[in-house]
Parts: sequence; C-alpha cells; structure tokens
Amino acid sequence: MVSALLEELELQQDYLGATTLSSIYLGGGTPSLLTVEELDLLFKKIESLYPIEIDAEITLEANPDDLSKAYLQSLRQTPINRLSIGIQSFSETDLRWMNRAHNAKEANACIENALEAGFDNLTVDLIYGSPHTTDAQWQANMQRVFDYGIAHISCYAMTVEPNTALDHFVKNGKSKPVDEEQSARQFEQLMTAAAEHGYEHYEISNFAKAGYYAKHNSNYWLGKKYLGIGPSAHSFDGESRQWNVAHNAQYMKAIESGTIPFELEQLTPHQRYNEYILTSLRTIWGADIQQIQLFGEEPKKYFLQEIKNLLNQGTVLENNGKYTLTQQGKLLADHIAVALFVEV
Repeated sequence: MVSALLEELELQQDYLGATTLSSIYLGGGTPSLLTVEELDLLFKKIESLYPIEIDAEITLEANPDDLSKAYLQSLRQTPINRLSIGIQSFSETDLRWMNRAHNAKEANACIENALEAGFDNLTVDLIYGSPHTTDAQWQANMQRVFDYGIAHISCYAMTVEPNTALDHFVKNGKSKPVDEEQSARQFEQLMTAAAEHGYEHYEISNFAKAGYYAKHNSNYWLGKKYLGIGPSAHSFDGESRQWNVAHNAQYMKAIESGTIPFELEQLTPHQRYNEYILTSLRTIWGADIQQIQLFGEEPKKYFLQEIKNLLNQGTVLENNGKYTLTQQGKLLADHIAVALFVEV
C-alpha cells in the first residue's frame, strides 16, 4: 500500500500545479498503524514534488491504542506537528457501546503521553448523543478535554448508519435508538461550555483556541483546491471533483500498471453554488454574497429570496453581505442549507 501511495503521488504531481502546500493530513483510515520509516518515505516523496510552507500544518490521525510512549517519541522525529486523536469518550460504557478498540484508561494515557512527548498541537474527537451518554457524562467528557488544555476539539452527534451492526441492533430492539432531542440538548451544552473555556466555534463541529483553527479543514470549507491520495481519496481542483476506487486491491493493481483508478464529476455552477452554501454556512465566515454572485444570477436571486425567511426566523444573521448562522440556526444547519439549494 505504501508503495502504491508513493507511486500515485508521482502520477498526480501536476494536479495542484505549482501550489505551495499549507497542510498535509494523514487520515481517513488508520495511518497510526504505519511505522515511522514508512511515514518518512511518504514525507520525502511529498517534499520532492511540492514546495511546503515553513509553518505548514502536518497532521496524523491516530487511534488512542496506537499512541504508545515509544511511538510518540519516534513521531517527534518526523515532520508531523499535529495529532488528531479519536477519543470519542472517556466513559468505559460509551466506548464499549461504540465498539471502540481502546478503553477509558488508554483514552487518558494517550493524551498525557502526547503532551509529555512535546505535541502541544492536539485535536481530539468526541461524540455526543449516544444512548448511554447522559448529560452529566457529556459534561464530564468535555471537562476532561478542557482540563488537559487541548487546543482544538471536533465534536459530532451520534448517528446510526444504514446496514451497520448498530443499525441492526437498533432495529431489533437490542440497542436504544438515538434521541434527537438529547443530541440537540448536548450540542447546546457543548456550545455554552466551549465558549466559557475560551474556544471559538469556528465551524459547526469544530472549536478552537485562538490561533489553533485547523488549516486543513478550513481549506475544505473555504473551497480551496486539494489532492487526495489512496483508496477512496477525494480531490478537488475548483471546477471538478474526483475520487479513487474504494477497493484496496483494485487500487493497488491499477496504480502498479500506471493508472489512477478514479471517477470524475465536472461541477456545474449550480452544483458549485450548492456546495458553497453547504460548507460556508457551517463556518464562522459564513456565505458571502460577493462569492455567491460568481455562480450566476439565478442562484444569487434565489438565495436573496429564500434568505429573507431565515433572517425573519432568527436562524441567520447578515452583516455587510455575509450571512452566518445564529446559535439556533446551528441546530438546523443542514435543513437551512437544503432550503437554500437550487435545482441541479
């Protein structure tokens, strides 16, 4: 797999043109399974193909049970300067219900070990709204992160995906269904507690101390170009989107033959408008009417017509042509975006 990734980097080297990289993100799978030697091969290849900003954000996504003291010390010898850790919860009951590989002790230990190793730029993932996460437990999960002084938090509502084991258990009455009212209540708890502890709510699911916004994720939300390498990886050049085959063996076989196994979608102005609405309204920067008019007169006219209702409802605010969600609106972000979509 690593050899295939190195080869695809070569094959894709012209995709971003002469772009200087501001972020590199190893994730979407479990890259913390890679050895430091394998990570070094990837970084050396990237460095040989692209100019990289001196203060580039270089993130490794990691499972808590992979972050031993020895592995963390070795990671310090690589260009990685940020860790994204999938904690999910500090509760043993939550973790067992979510079928996570790590336990509560490892959840705490990996953060302590990472800080001890010198990684001061950490982000952790937490999940709220699961049937076993009481309001008190959710408050305790957040407080643990605050106490550690973590600079960035990503928090997601529990969802049950179709055709998963959890979906099967819920349908058969072996597990409680997700309670939307509980999720909304715990999201409001989150917004209040994060603000009290000095975090800026800069995207629906993301909270950061000043100076610690995620560069990589912010680039997605702001519509910047990006290149994805590996099975299932997505890329975007501003006009089209492409994604690699999701099958590991098929991916490696194609790359070995010098072919990138991807599908491509050329985006119409209406599709680009809809994507812009979906991503921009999730952020602190909001949707800018100056940007919207670049997608054509019809989307702009429709947006200005439909946004009036949302302004009157108090779910959206407008300031100098920029539209952002209110706290109430953040609870309804997806519904608001859909209401502003144009027909494709």
